[in-house]
Amino acid sequence: MDNFLSYEETWLHRVNPSAKLLLSLLLFFVVLFTDNINVLINVTAAQLLLLLLFSGHPLRRLLLMFLPFALLFVSSSMSMMLFGKGDTTWLRWGLVRITEESFYRGLHIGFKTVNMALTGLIFALTTRPVALFYSLMQQCKLPPKFAYSFMAALRLMPIMVGEFHTLGMALKVRGVKRRAGLGGVYETLRLYAIPLLAQSIRRAQRIAVAMEAKRFSSARARTYYYRIGFSLRDAYLLLYLTAAVLAALYIGQHFPYFHVGDVRYQVN
Repeated sequence: MDNFLSYEETWLHRVNPSAKLLLSLLLFFVVLFTDNINVLINVTAAQLLLLLLFSGHPLRRLLLMFLPFALLFVSSSMSMMLFGKGDTTWLRWGLVRITEESFYRGLHIGFKTVNMALTGLIFALTTRPVALFYSLMQQCKLPPKFAYSFMAALRLMPIMVGEFHTLGMALKVRGVKRRAGLGGVYETLRLYAIPLLAQSIRRAQRIAVAMEAKRFSSARARTYYYRIGFSLRDAYLLLYLTAAVLAALYIGQHFPYFHVGDVRYQVN
């Protein structure tokens, strides 16, 4: 597992997490309101270049992660291509009607989906959860009781997975077999859900008491083990994304890949 999750840390990993989150949200809205397919393709290429060069993860792992993106692209674009509106019909077969306008709008929706997925993947692969919550507390003034609660929940997830496997092996040793039908599904849920829920409630109660004893709900200023600040790397990411968007606009308008610009359907 450690070898699978190993990666090389780059400058993108050391960007302030709050600044990276804000830039990701801004880029999300840029993509959301972009209706020119040529511009959108260029923004997607810039995002893909940033992921491949500076994520620090092996190419084989990134290609494996691209498989769901390909499925998202096909599923989101085909629904618009096959059943969209348009004036120039390319193919008609029963309920399926592919037009020139619906084809380009389908590509447009597909690239939007992939671009937003790339934005989230870049943020997830280059941001440590602990650094993110410390940054939210220090730069965005998130109350510590919420931030530390989220971090505690993240730490508890592997414990719950281990308990799930232990419970499954215990049931197997005792000879408990799953019955067929809906009754078997209900019985399996009952056997797993009740012990796991009871353990989770007890553990959450202990954590809540410990956090209250450490005065996590107090309004007093706290000290932090990790100090998260701003640096030139934040400016590098801002400059890259700004240059990428401006270059995408210029190239998309002056050197388009397709003859269409705005893919929104215009009623004649």
